[in-house]
Amino acid sequence: RHLPPVTPSKIVCVHLNYSSRVEEMMQKLPPAPTYFHKPVSALNSHDAAVVRPERCKWLNYEGEIAIVIGRTCRNVSPEEAGDYIRGYTVANDYAIRDYLENWYRPNARVKNRDGGTVLGPWFVDADDIATPVQLNLRTLVNGTVTQQGNTRDLVHDVPSLVEYLSGFM
Repeated sequence: RHLPPVTPSKIVCVHLNYSSRVEEMMQKLPPAPTYFHKPVSALNSHDAAVVRPERCKWLNYEGEIAIVIGRTCRNVSPEEAGDYIRGYTVANDYAIRDYLENWYRPNARVKNRDGGTVLGPWFVDADDIATPVQLNLRTLVNGTVTQQGNTRDLVHDVPSLVEYLSGFM
């Protein structure tokens, strides 16, 4: 069991940012990214138990890339974004779909459970990743691939996300 490889002060999640997920949900997205926050208490260790709440029927998971910002950044351009990215790790973002109020704006009960976001186990330094970022992501359940994608399929690429979010937080 590995503790999360980083201790963030903020966790910002971008909603529906893979083109395949947008198609799956049959959504039309606004031009700006949609996002939500998670508390740090949502973090969990790699290989630790994720507790299914009582009477929960639909505990879903989503394999995600986690971008780790290494220093304060404000009003950063896409060209400067790489100067602020410390590195990357993976996240397994659990959602309790029983509580879903709508498909386009996840609410606190769905995504913010204590221990519902597994982070890591590894951290990869940004210097070890080629630019533009094109990372393969794969989620396995009991050894079977259940999700697969690449960051080149992001609706809003990594530099654009850093620009957008650093414009107001």
